[in-house]
Amino acid sequence: MKAALKDGIATFSPQGFLDGNNANAYLSIEDVEAASNLKADIILVSLKRVVFFNRNGLDIFIKLFSKIRKKNSATVGFCDYDQNKYAAIMRFYKDDINFSLFKTLEIAYLFSSSYKNQNKTILVHSDDKSQRSAIAIELHDNGHSPTIAKSLEEYNEKKSAFEYVIDSTFLGQMGQKVATRVSGNAIIYTITSFLDVEISNNFNIEYHNNSLNVGFRLFIFDAYKVISMNVHALNFFSKLSTSAAEYNATICFVGMKFDKTSASFKENMEDAGILFYNHMDDILQNKELLKELGASSAANIKNKRVLNKQNVTELPKFINAAAVTIEMMTNTKAIKESASVQNLIIYKKEGKIASSIGYYGDIDGMVILVFPSAIAKKACELLIGEDTNDIDMILDTLAELVNIVGGKIKSLLADEEISVNITLPRTYQDIDSLLEVVENRKGVQVELSFNDDKFLFFLTR
Repeated sequence: MKAALKDGIATFSPQGFLDGNNANAYLSIEDVEAASNLKADIILVSLKRVVFFNRNGLDIFIKLFSKIRKKNSATVGFCDYDQNKYAAIMRFYKDDINFSLFKTLEIAYLFSSSYKNQNKTILVHSDDKSQRSAIAIELHDNGHSPTIAKSLEEYNEKKSAFEYVIDSTFLGQMGQKVATRVSGNAIIYTITSFLDVEISNNFNIEYHNNSLNVGFRLFIFDAYKVISMNVHALNFFSKLSTSAAEYNATICFVGMKFDKTSASFKENMEDAGILFYNHMDDILQNKELLKELGASSAANIKNKRVLNKQNVTELPKFINAAAVTIEMMTNTKAIKESASVQNLIIYKKEGKIASSIGYYGDIDGMVILVFPSAIAKKACELLIGEDTNDIDMILDTLAELVNIVGGKIKSLLADEEISVNITLPRTYQDIDSLLEVVENRKGVQVELSFNDDKFLFFLTR
């Protein structure tokens, strides 16, 4: 099947049924390589004429496209689908979507190099905060004027005033969906039903440990829908809390009922240091309590890990991911001023905020970004949609920005067949709290300048 090439996008248009058998008949590696040789920067499969597909059918295309992406870094994915097809794709691949989805081919053109600097007015909506931020940043970088609708109601109310509207679209190279959420600097896990020995298999302990390493100190288990638990789950949570205590971290349960669980279980969990609250807002709306529980502090950890050669080898990619993202958001050019291996040193802590994000898998480590308030505000202005001095809003938006940096790092490493996952970002209004996390940890400190505003990048483990 030959690709149709227009304005930098190569499009394949299969029709009928796509399953593991006939998808092979539609497309070969030679077809995809031919599209690659046409210098397309986006390679898509249009689902407009596809009546039915299953995961096996889509996998054929995805495996072929991934080879091309490694060869020329083209964006790959699907376009021209309705809401049912979009929901099916998201259901098939869930947290492992490493390809892009564009609701229409017309929307895909907005991301093409051929449509740069046309300054189209675009309204963006996605239920995924990281996705809507990533989409807005890419459109802004392509020379358009995106506006983010923070709710479906706002999207429906405003969409008639824009040249283009974007929804049900997903940039697979950006961000990462994780089986948890974050509010402020508290990580929230959702648990349901009957808790037994399976909790130890289903809980991502590697992700949890790396979140501790990044600096998270408050972990809340949303237990409103938990029916009961047995002794195996009790032992798991008790050990988790004991381990967290080494980091001066706190574990809380919210909404847990004990009418079908022995009251002694609650006593044992409290003895292990676990706290119980009736409602989530009892914690999240109480700033003093958040500070007391650890969401605004980050004590030093016992285990120090040495920065290894493999991380240093990938350092240019990490710096590039951070610099390019901030350049896009501020319309300024990054200038590298110095680089050295040392402990993190911040000479002037006033007027600075910071964020850290961890990665783990084939390699592991942590990237820390320290922003002067002026850069942070300017970088966040696009995502907020207005100028603001609300520090909580700036910190939340900064976390979205750093999550995009983490997604770029993951994507760049994937191109070299280095597989990593990323934690959620941890933000710091208080620089001293950040310094506590990385005390005595050597890393590579790089100082960059954006229009004479100093920005600091630090890579450590």
